[in-house]
Amino acid sequence: MERPKMAELESLETAAEHERILREIESTDTACIGPTLRSVYDGEEHGRFMEKLEARIRNHDREIEKLCNFHYQGFVDSITELLKVRAEAQKLKVSSTGWVGCWLLVALEELRQCRLQQRNISATVDKLTLCLPVLEMYSKLREQMKSKRHYPALKTLEHLEQTFLPQVSHYRFCQAMVRSMADLKDFLESIRKHSERIGETPSAQQQRNLDNIVSQQPRISGGKKSKKEFSASSELEVKNTSPMSEQDSGILDVEDEDEEEEVPGAQELVDFSPVYRCLHIYSVLGARETFESYYRKQRRKQARLVLQPPSNMHETLEGYRRYFHQIVGFFVVEDHILHTTQGLVSRAYLDELWEMALSKTIAALRTHSSYCSDPSLVLDLKNLIVLFADTLQGYGFPVNQLFEMLLEIQDQYSETLLKKWAGVFRNILDSDNYSPIPVSNEEVYKKIVGQFPFQDAELEKQPFPKKFPFSEFVPRVFGQIQEFIHACLKFSEDLHLSSTEVDDMIRKSTNLLLTRTLSNCLQNVIKRKNVGLTELVQIIINTTHLEKSCRFLEEFITNITNVLPDTVHTTKLYGTTTFKDARHAAEEEIYTNLNQKIDQFLQLADYDWLAPEPGSRASDYLVDLIGFLRSTFAVFTHLPGKVAQTACMSACKHLSTSLLQLLLEAEVRQLTLGALQQFNLDVEECEQFARSGPVPGFQGDTLQLAFIDLRQLLDLFIQWDWSTYLADYGQPTCKYLRVNPTTALVLLEKMRDTSRKNNVFAQFRKNERDKQKLIDTVAKQLRGLINSHHS
Repeated sequence: MERPKMAELESLETAAEHERILREIESTDTACIGPTLRSVYDGEEHGRFMEKLEARIRNHDREIEKLCNFHYQGFVDSITELLKVRAEAQKLKVSSTGWVGCWLLVALEELRQCRLQQRNISATVDKLTLCLPVLEMYSKLREQMKSKRHYPALKTLEHLEQTFLPQVSHYRFCQAMVRSMADLKDFLESIRKHSERIGETPSAQQQRNLDNIVSQQPRISGGKKSKKEFSASSELEVKNTSPMSEQDSGILDVEDEDEEEEVPGAQELVDFSPVYRCLHIYSVLGARETFESYYRKQRRKQARLVLQPPSNMHETLEGYRRYFHQIVGFFVVEDHILHTTQGLVSRAYLDELWEMALSKTIAALRTHSSYCSDPSLVLDLKNLIVLFADTLQGYGFPVNQLFEMLLEIQDQYSETLLKKWAGVFRNILDSDNYSPIPVSNEEVYKKIVGQFPFQDAELEKQPFPKKFPFSEFVPRVFGQIQEFIHACLKFSEDLHLSSTEVDDMIRKSTNLLLTRTLSNCLQNVIKRKNVGLTELVQIIINTTHLEKSCRFLEEFITNITNVLPDTVHTTKLYGTTTFKDARHAAEEEIYTNLNQKIDQFLQLADYDWLAPEPGSRASDYLVDLIGFLRSTFAVFTHLPGKVAQTACMSACKHLSTSLLQLLLEAEVRQLTLGALQQFNLDVEECEQFARSGPVPGFQGDTLQLAFIDLRQLLDLFIQWDWSTYLADYGQPTCKYLRVNPTTALVLLEKMRDTSRKNNVFAQFRKNERDKQKLIDTVAKQLRGLINSHHS
């Protein structure tokens, strides 16, 4: 049952498909019937399709036959009437041919003559219609040329050229074209010669505009306009100094009555008539593109010559100025051509030319500016670049890359400033006397306080004459830091930076000045071989006051830039760190210097280690050393208490250690009790110095503890209290806690050798034998302590 049903469905589908194909054949153009027939032969039922097609053809034949039968009688009637009309027409032709022919020939001749006259009249009218406006506009053109209104004259000439002159293009202008080419070459040579002068004129005008803006807008604490504000003001400047303005281009006769001095434009300096003439002639001849290509090619060659800087341009500012004027002059001429001709140069061509010029100019400036080591020359160069950029921006050229390059030059300017100020700081530090500044009257006092922010109520109450605690290099260095900040600010002028950007630039440069330049100068002074303790003390005092003045430098920068120091992105000054590092270096140098002086005095020590009895007083060298230390520490009164105390403690410790080393030297092989007692007198002199309080601030006997090691060692030997030492050794309450058994053994060995050699017969005396046995016993016990300690 399923197979007959499927066969029946397939036959129905095939019949429907054949019907569709037949309808498509009836309605489709014969040229497009191929794909339809292909679909038939691609299938397997083309035989059945042929049967259907023949059946359809027979149906159409029957319909055609019915239609023909229906209209056949009308067709026969029409043929009969047409045969009758043909017979009548033949008769009419024979009868009227003679006289109608003659009349027709006359009428045709008259019509020809009339048409010829009408054509001649029409042609004459047309020629006159063309000529009259040409004559009127030519007369107008002469008047415009006479009054030097070249732009309207060019418009009139272009109107004539586009509307009427193509009809007379068959005239020969070859000789005129050759002459115009010579004129064009003269023109190109002329603008090449006057390019610098042409560029100087708009640059001067731009400078006057900037000066007028500065004079009309008072500066507020050195603050700068933001970029948004500058964009608005620059648009106004572009409108006022646009190359399309009537005065600059020299196109219109109307002059600004408010101008104090008429600035000559490009047209007043160069005669542009040759290029206008050539453009007109080539346009008439239909070779305008040839002329445009020639002109642009020649100007590109000239551009490459203009953009080639002289090799010694970096030596003088005038070299840079002439280079910029030539570039400005070149583009002023091209801008004038752009606005006084249609299509000779295009904005796209100018943009391409400017892009090439900008890259070459920036490369040349980077190369030559790198040779500049004078910050004033770099600053003048920056002003020239700003004037150059503003001038060309007024003519519609993008100059953002120039201002970006100025930020690179700013880094170089900062480096040259740092080198210059390094020399300034060196001169200040070398010429300073490192003594407090004496003040004899109120005027001098106020002058110094005006140079450096210093306030001291006690000093103000003192009568004249009086002294500042710092030396002259403090106000001088502070003033030079302010001068450096002003020098940095000068470079940021006219760069169209926001106040925040200016503040950031100044703070970064000032940080470099403090942390690198000034810090190195201070370190070099501190590390000099011939620097004395007085100078080091004064350096510490000076750096302390400079450190306190850092907040005034912060306020100084804030007043200039109007940017508060607590703003989110504000860079902090690192002056405090710089002066702290310098002060710490000076302190370390004081400690080292004091120790060296102590070592020099100790080299004068001349002990008689075999003396049987001590002297009546301390050694001369030590008395002199104590006197030196007293006078030295008296100078430390203006130092911070901690520094003076540390220096005093360091000196006492070094003296104690050096005396102990002097006692334990290998060269000292024998030692008597008398020599040891003399040495004890010297140590007592040191202890007396420590008790006298050379530097205030020590609590109790703190300073005497520097000599505690020596004191306990000497007491042990002079009192010969070995039983106590050996019994209490290792206990916290030991009387001789600071005595090292190794040190005691070395000293004991030197005394034993002395007792042996003093008398060969000492061994026969009972007391000497007992003493020698005691020394041997103590030495043995000391070795036992040493061995037990090591184990």
